[in-house]
Amino acid sequence: MKNSYSIPTAKIQERLRFENPWWSSNNPASLIADLPRRLYFDLFFPYVTEISVRRAIIVVGPRRVGKTVMMHQAIEELMNQGVSAQKICYIGIDNPVYINLSLEDLLNQAIEASGGQQADGCFVFFDEIQYLKDWERHLKILVDSYPNTRFIVTGSAAAALQAKSTESGAGRFTEFMLPPLTFQEFLHIQKLTHLLKPSTTKWLDKEIPFYTAVDIKELNTQFFNYINYGGYPEVIFSETIRSDMGRYIRNDIVDKVLLRDLPALYGIRDVQELNHFFAYLAYHTGREFSPVTLCKESGLDRLQLTKYLEYLESAFLIKVLHKVDENTRHFKRITSFKIYLTNPSLRTALFSPLSPTDDEAGNAVETALFGQWMHRDTMNLKYARWKAGRSNGEVDLVNLDEARLKPKWCVEIKWSNRYIEKPSELKSLLDFCSRNGLQSAIVTTIDKEAIVNYQDIQLCYYPASVYAYTVGANTLIQKQA
Repeated sequence: MKNSYSIPTAKIQERLRFENPWWSSNNPASLIADLPRRLYFDLFFPYVTEISVRRAIIVVGPRRVGKTVMMHQAIEELMNQGVSAQKICYIGIDNPVYINLSLEDLLNQAIEASGGQQADGCFVFFDEIQYLKDWERHLKILVDSYPNTRFIVTGSAAAALQAKSTESGAGRFTEFMLPPLTFQEFLHIQKLTHLLKPSTTKWLDKEIPFYTAVDIKELNTQFFNYINYGGYPEVIFSETIRSDMGRYIRNDIVDKVLLRDLPALYGIRDVQELNHFFAYLAYHTGREFSPVTLCKESGLDRLQLTKYLEYLESAFLIKVLHKVDENTRHFKRITSFKIYLTNPSLRTALFSPLSPTDDEAGNAVETALFGQWMHRDTMNLKYARWKAGRSNGEVDLVNLDEARLKPKWCVEIKWSNRYIEKPSELKSLLDFCSRNGLQSAIVTTIDKEAIVNYQDIQLCYYPASVYAYTVGANTLIQKQA
């Protein structure tokens, strides 16, 4: 019996030709392909062209960070390198026209619509693949059935994508993580990298690439623009979006993730409660929480709390950072942890833009700096906290060497210049370094740079904006190595 909801083949192919204008013009003809390329594009494109490896590429990441744009830019680059337009197919799975069609059905329809003869040698881009039920099974079949075809897919429902790609795609899928914009990319896209100049710094007897501000005042202005608006490429170019970040982010990013992107995968039924919980975390980004306090303040029980945190982290909205003690030992029981937004501009969207003099500026700066480190593959990031007499000792960021159970380095994130003149006030940092044999530590400032030797510890002071740029730049260098 014919399905009364089926769409005529002619209409499906008409839509495919609309999505692939290069089939008739040999020109990508896409406005989004003309947008500035993210620096991550140079990392992504070799995955597209590596046809000797029989794997599908799954591009994962938060909503609106540029996954679809990067797909179209890859299509443009393939054509620039001589790939036939008829060998490139783009299919937006979220279009209702394609409902009830398998990936193989769509592939065959696209080949026919393009006027091509066979799938061999094709580059096939499936966008928003999470809208297809059992997508991972469909994709695995395609990879096995079409060994000479390259499949590249994106998806924003990160929780579902990550869970299913690891379960069903072993040996068939390669994940590529596209994070929110780094501060380096934010300046690069706006052609503002002249605000810094390259330099080097000596760290643990090694010369590492670093940067120095040419115009620290303007750099800090752009740093807070980044904190408020910088995680999403299209926001940078739209005054309309910046003037109403709440509606744009809340409707197009937060609500879609929290209300539509498969919260049922985690057994979450009260999505409004989840939404309210996320807003609470966003307001307190960078704060330390105990599970007991968090349950009390949110009204959630321990099971709900664990489920909500797991979902929000899988959806790339937050990152939970666990602690070690003053000797970098793990705690046997989780008594507290820090929670950061993965993108500081989410807070602006839900509340209001921050200025450098606001009380919350310090936490926003800490969130932005943590975000630069978050996607460094080799990092085992923690924070340190311990009882120190009647008070607590704390160090904001520690990179732990698991093999030696010792820290490689630590950073104290401050939005203040006072600690250059008063290093004695950095008691926790100095104590931590002394206990763990660290001869040097980084302390961030507002706009001052200095090196101070105090109690046999070398304290390297850098403006937070310079440090943020340096971490993002060195992360790309490491990934390209």
